[in-house]
Formats: sequence, C-alpha cells, structure tokens
Amino acid sequence: MTGALADRVAVVTGGASGIGAATVERFVAEGASVVIADLDGDRAHALAERLGERTTAVRVDVSVEDDVAMMIDEAVHRFGRLDVLFNNAGFGGALGPISETSVADFDLTFDVLVKSVYLGVKHAAPLLMDQGGGSIINTGSVAAHRGGWSPHLYAAAKAAVVHLTRSVALELGSAGVRCNAISPGFVATPLAYGRPDADTEQLAAMRDAAATDQPLGRVGEPDDLAAAALFLASDESVWITGQELVVDGGISAGPPWSTFPEAFRVTRPIRHHRPPGR
Repeated sequence: MTGALADRVAVVTGGASGIGAATVERFVAEGASVVIADLDGDRAHALAERLGERTTAVRVDVSVEDDVAMMIDEAVHRFGRLDVLFNNAGFGGALGPISETSVADFDLTFDVLVKSVYLGVKHAAPLLMDQGGGSIINTGSVAAHRGGWSPHLYAAAKAAVVHLTRSVALELGSAGVRCNAISPGFVATPLAYGRPDADTEQLAAMRDAAATDQPLGRVGEPDDLAAAALFLASDESVWITGQELVVDGGISAGPPWSTFPEAFRVTRPIRHHRPPGR
C-alpha cells in the first residue's frame, strides 16, 4: 500500500457526512484503514460498504464514554492499532438569547462539542503513547476567536476545544504524540446550512449567497478541510503540535478587498510637503 498514510489506522468521528466523510475518503485514498464513527449508523455503514474492506463503521454517540471507548477498541480489534484520531463530530448547539438558554441545552452542547473531544483524547492517548507516536486532530472553528459568527455556546465550546488541544499537546509531546486543531471557516455542509437533510440545491444556493463574503471568492468545501486533516495526520507535519490550523479562505483576516472603501483601493500620488531642511 502506498500513500501518505500507508498502513496506518485512523478513527474519524462524524465520519458519515460533510467534512468527516470527505476526510474518510481522503485517508483511504492515501492508504489508511479507517473506522467511520457516527451517530447515524446507517449512513456510516453505507459509506463503509462503498469504500471497501479498509473501512469499518460504528454507531457512536461521542458524548457517551462507553461508546467512545468502544470506537477506539474497534480500531485495534479490526485493524490492529491506532495512529490517527480525528475528533470531528459536532452540531450547531443551543440557539437563541443567553437568558433563554436552558441548562439542559448548555449541557448537551458542551457534551457533544467539548466532552467528546476530551473522551476521544482520553481513550486514544494511552495507545498512541505506548506506540511512541501518533496524531490527534480536533475540530475547532473560527467562531472560537470572534463573536457573531455562531451561536453563543458553539463559540465558547470551540474556544475550549482549541485551548484543550494546546494544553494536551504539552503532555503528550514527550511520547511523540502530536495534538493539533483545524478551525474551519464557512464550509458548504448541511451543518452550516442548519439542516442535516439539506439537499444539493440548498447547498448550492448557500454557496452562492456566501461567496461574496469570502476573500478567496468562494466558500469552503469538505475536501478543503480533508486536505488539512491529511497534512496533520501525515509525517508532513511531524514537527507540528499544539497548533491551530485555520482553514477559512481568509475570512478571519478581514473582508474581501472589493468591500474596502474606494479611497483604499484607488492608487493616487502622495502629496506632502517636507519641512525645510529635510
């Protein structure tokens, strides 16, 4: 087997759709065997059936420790080891004003977005450390750094994921285990649309509506994030840990140049007078 991940074993949570599914396909194409973990077990099994014998599917609620432990065990049972964990599963979380957000919705949001990452790292780290190396990748968000791009609790949870990534990297580094985060910007997935059953036409309309807000002139696609995950999973990033790779088409840097005031965009001679003697 050849490829950047030849003979390696990965677990991808939220692996049945969107960024997760694109990453599973990219990992398999690069030689990896992959456990596809998803709450939608039917969709996960359908993807595994399509991709063949180097994949297996498990239904996992990433907020439940027994499920996460089973997921990691499945990698070892089916493929003999674990080299990469991509903690990617997520959802939009609680919506609405903070004064109307229930404690139950708060708990569910942080369970799915933060506790799941903690659980994945907790159960994968001992295996990776014993092997003397491996890569853990967690999904953050540009919303971790700027208000107004997501619901309140989603932003707070993703900030927690990014900082947990940095902190854990310091513990695991001495054993050769790397831990990094990928923070997407606006990516054309059903999650971004707000409906898990969003169809092709709805996603296309979303792409068109959001493209003008992006410095690179288009929204992100799942394959853009899969490429970043491949980089962090492979030996190409062997000396990178505790970092956040922002993959957002430049939107966190600022608005597109075309939206700047005309005075900034039109070249004019600079007229000034030098003081005498200068």
